[in-house]
Amino acid sequence: MADTDPAELERRIERTRAELAQTVDAIADRVSPKKVARRTVSKAELSAKQFLVSVGDRVGEVVGGAPRPVRLGDEPDDLWADEQPDLAPVLIGVGVVLAVSAMVMLWRRRRR
Repeated sequence: MADTDPAELERRIERTRAELAQTVDAIADRVSPKKVARRTVSKAELSAKQFLVSVGDRVGEVVGGAPRPVRLGDEPDDLWADEQPDLAPVLIGVGVVLAVSAMVMLWRRRRR
């Protein structure tokens, strides 16, 4: 201890206080309800986007249409100029699933 002068000790203490203050600020920022809500919402949005992309890919596989990349300068009418897949069976299937789901939910509510 005799080798350490008081000025050096004060500098070390101040540096430790500054590091501790930064750590406390980082923890407070991480557990802030507003920040937690933002992170949760952004994760939910990302998951929803990934789900929609995967559903779109699956529908494309079922229908048999391969996605065509859109290039800058493409005309909107030209985007659908290729062979269009028949979406009627897919749309009818989705409608039937939605209708059956709604009926099951209503039936369960009435039983309660």
